[in-house]
Amino acid sequence: MTSNSLLVAETIWTEIQSTRSVTDDQLSILHILFGKNLERASRIVDQRGVKKISGEPSGRSIFQITGESKRKEEYLCFPEHYCACYSFFYDIVNKGEQLCCKHQLAARLAVSLGTYVDVKVSDEQLAFLLAKL
Repeated sequence: MTSNSLLVAETIWTEIQSTRSVTDDQLSILHILFGKNLERASRIVDQRGVKKISGEPSGRSIFQITGESKRKEEYLCFPEHYCACYSFFYDIVNKGEQLCCKHQLAARLAVSLGTYVDVKVSDEQLAFLLAKL
């Protein structure tokens, strides 16, 4: 994927965030860019599987995404840069075949739609969580 694809995706996320809704045209473009990962991310968002964990008083945050498997594993991610899942390392970092994993997509979609679960913790608790990365 090219940097042009990233620019197109960023434009779409911004448009969705401004209206808090997704048009069919936007969905079509995102599907072209992200394929099946978009469908999987949408299911995660629909199941309220995206939590934004914010430290107080700093306001720093990370997302915790509940996976689709029966085990309901939770993955920590920074939507634009990193996910702790296997797919991130295999498909994005190692092979360069994807722009991002379904967990990152779920976080971006939930942020754009305003549908994530907001969790407040102390900065100390957030630091402990981040130390697990």
